[in-house]
Amino acid sequence: MRRHSLVLRIVGCLFFAQIIAFTIAWLFTIGLGLAGVDIFATSLDELSAIRAKKQVVASLAMNDAMMLEFRPTPDLLEDLARAPGMKFAAFKGLSRDPVAGSSPELVAMLRSLIEISPTHVHFVLPGDPSAIRAGLMEPLWTPFGRLHIAVYGQKFRWSDIFYVAVEDMRWLIWYFVMATVMSAVAAWFAVRWGLRPLRRAAEQAAGIDMNSLHQRLDANDVSSEVGPLVDAVNDALARLDAGVARQKRFAANAAHELRTPVNVLGVRLDAPEEPTFKNDLKRDHRRIRNIVEQLLASARLGEQTTKLDETINLVELARTMIADAALLALKARRRIVLESPSAPVLVKGNRPALESVIANVIDNALRAEPEGGAVHVRVAENATLEVIDHGCGVEEADREMVFEAFWRKNETTPGTGLGLAVAKEIVDAHGGHIWVEDTPGGGATFKLEFPRSNAN
Repeated sequence: MRRHSLVLRIVGCLFFAQIIAFTIAWLFTIGLGLAGVDIFATSLDELSAIRAKKQVVASLAMNDAMMLEFRPTPDLLEDLARAPGMKFAAFKGLSRDPVAGSSPELVAMLRSLIEISPTHVHFVLPGDPSAIRAGLMEPLWTPFGRLHIAVYGQKFRWSDIFYVAVEDMRWLIWYFVMATVMSAVAAWFAVRWGLRPLRRAAEQAAGIDMNSLHQRLDANDVSSEVGPLVDAVNDALARLDAGVARQKRFAANAAHELRTPVNVLGVRLDAPEEPTFKNDLKRDHRRIRNIVEQLLASARLGEQTTKLDETINLVELARTMIADAALLALKARRRIVLESPSAPVLVKGNRPALESVIANVIDNALRAEPEGGAVHVRVAENATLEVIDHGCGVEEADREMVFEAFWRKNETTPGTGLGLAVAKEIVDAHGGHIWVEDTPGGGATFKLEFPRSNAN
């Protein structure tokens, strides 16, 4: 899998961010100038000074007497036609004399300034007080040496924005390059330094395997940006550690539960002459099969491949499960009573999985119910199912433990201790809730709550 450098990404983002920032700042200062803000005050016509200077320089030529003079180019003539008040002048670098063809007004006003060799002069001619920095004079290198070029009264064209951008970039390019280089270097060091805790955490994570899931990444000295990732990894390790511990306990308990019936089966096989031999084998077979089926149900549920999108009538499902358990109840001299609304109560889920849950809870209730008693199965319109017995009940301290795999109150308690654990996993997978309460007058009431289907 190809991996991209975070450092290069950040440097690239900084580079483009500075280009955008320079562009926005340049446009912003021009906008302030056009809006008349004092220190930025300018006009659209002033923006055309750069183009006008280039046209003036392009119009310089040597005459037959080897004297410098102006020969206006077509572009300059076009601009003079557009702006009749446009004036231009050029002053020689050494003698400070004006070039032939220069505007007399500009020569008269600017010739005295040439003596101090100004680098940049904005000016307004007398009698033109409304103009904002209408004139510009600055020294330029030309094919004929260094000259002071002055322009005044030129008119704006939209192409002047391009000339201004190029001119400003010529002055700012080195600042921009140095700012970019320094930003890149600073970003590289900052990212490398800032990611040190993350690299350290990666080294620590690389040393964690199935035998060291109790270890955690060091959350000290990490930045606030990296901290949530380290905390999330530690939380994931904690969940994984707890899950692996549960699996180990599950496997150990499963081996323990299977060992007893297998040992009993081996003893029975050593005495085939016993008159109850066949019935004993069938009973051992049922016990082993029950344990294996419950283990398989738990394993399949953990794979999370079971579809839970079937619409199920909870009333009809409870009625079916009661019918299946009726013969067992009769043999045990107990009854099962169904209390339910006449209308369907629809839930979303997997029918075989919910059948397993309800059958298991009813079976537990029948074992707990005193002989001659009745187990009540109650379905409510809010998609809650209650299985009520009148036995010994479940002590409050044990009401969480009864849903732990292989938990039994004592060794004399019948069953494997897997049924309610698997039932809870199934109900949780359906987005529901299962819990146990006291039955008024004595006994236990197991309550199962499911999210209702939208089809209700």
